[in-house]
Amino acid sequence: MKQTIFEKFPMMYAYYVLAIVSIGYVLGELGHYLIGATSKAIATDLHYGDIACQLNSTDFLLSELPIQCSDANSSEICLSLDLNGTKYCEWSYNGLGLDYQILAGPAFIAVFTIVGVIIGFAADKFKRARMLTICTIVFSIAMIFSGSVTKYWQLVVLRMIMAAGESGCNPLATGLLTDIFPEEKRALVMSIFNWGIYGGYGLAFPVGRYLPALNIWETGWRITYYGAGVIALIVGLITWLTLKEPARQAIGETANVDSDKKVTIWTVVKDPRIIMLCVAASIRHCGGMCFAYNCDLYYRQYFPDYDLGWWLFAVTVGIGSIGVVAGGIISDKFVAKMGIRSRVMVLAVSQIIATPTAFGSVFFTPVGAMICLAISYIFAEMWFGILFAILVEIVPLKVRSTTVGIFLFFMNNIGGNLPILVEPVSKAIGYRESLYIFYAGFYGISSLLFLFTLFLMDGPKPAETPVTNSNKQLRGVDNVVFTTADERGLPTVTAMISNSRRPTMGDSRL
Repeated sequence: MKQTIFEKFPMMYAYYVLAIVSIGYVLGELGHYLIGATSKAIATDLHYGDIACQLNSTDFLLSELPIQCSDANSSEICLSLDLNGTKYCEWSYNGLGLDYQILAGPAFIAVFTIVGVIIGFAADKFKRARMLTICTIVFSIAMIFSGSVTKYWQLVVLRMIMAAGESGCNPLATGLLTDIFPEEKRALVMSIFNWGIYGGYGLAFPVGRYLPALNIWETGWRITYYGAGVIALIVGLITWLTLKEPARQAIGETANVDSDKKVTIWTVVKDPRIIMLCVAASIRHCGGMCFAYNCDLYYRQYFPDYDLGWWLFAVTVGIGSIGVVAGGIISDKFVAKMGIRSRVMVLAVSQIIATPTAFGSVFFTPVGAMICLAISYIFAEMWFGILFAILVEIVPLKVRSTTVGIFLFFMNNIGGNLPILVEPVSKAIGYRESLYIFYAGFYGISSLLFLFTLFLMDGPKPAETPVTNSNKQLRGVDNVVFTTADERGLPTVTAMISNSRRPTMGDSRL
């Protein structure tokens, strides 16, 4: 019955595919970022990371305390602090430290990027829908087993397996969606799919904060991984049963390029536009990852008497969705008039606007911080979907998935591993100050780099000169004119390909 409906309404199937791959991506990203919201509970259970003096009671506000817990530098002083005979501090694991930064960053990113390149190569040769199913099942099983760990090293290994599975989601789904949806919807579709990053990241706050507190079946933090993993496994099985492999199509600048022309991945990756996009995206990704890995722990540490879990969820998922959709729509509206350059323009301007409010989300107290964060997210989250719409439109079909995999390799290795510097820098100048640099500061640097990339892109393509039979010539000379017969059987001109200047991979139009 479903197949009949999809055959009758093809676009319904296209949106169904978008929904399935997006839900799978949300769950994968939930597993990715859940470590940030559950790290304190896991560290207390598995004994890793830093130990510090922390507020242990919700009965007191920070303003009421005679001495702040964070001022105590030893367990003796920490445990001696009291207010009206009540001890209000505890000496315990806070979920931070180098062990946590390794879990959040390198343990995940190293495998994610390497396997992502391998999957990118394979996606250009094998069935992407089946590969996506396998990837989803792999990361879902790793999430389930993450809930049963008893040692730190076990969690590290499972984070690596989870990364291997999730690494295929973006290049595989990007290839599927670009072959299903037309150009006028591409940026919006890519934005909706890549919103999965922020959907999973936003869900991590309420799931990681409030679900463990329920202590369902006395599992504590473990239920978050069990539950998310089982749901992801179900989505993987649905993907296997319902998704079909679409025909591969050339799109964007490469739609009219000779398909027989030899294209190598090296020729593509040395394109100055690809290089600048990758550098800018890596810096922007670092800013986003720094905030993603540290914001829950940051707000817990600086404002322990404020429960910001639902606020963070509302801002990242709700407000972030507005930015994602707005970026896709604006980019798609402009691209027909201004060409691919318009997408880069939207990318650069959105990040420029987002930078000062990103700074405010760390600088101000909770109310001001949440207002700034909401404004920042409206503009900041436009970037990811537009970025990949640009990428797939300037890359030849033969190496599209491979290019996406390599692009993600560099972007994630640079942007995903740089956040580890937050730890030593925070020890030197302060936790908040380190986020000024690696979060808001990197937003600003990336916006300038995107702006520079704008000048490397071509503007709108000039309209084709009408072709008549008087200038019809053979292929290989000047122009090729393809003709078909009209309803009276008379020949009509339908298309022309100019050969007077055959494009090459070095041509700026590619």
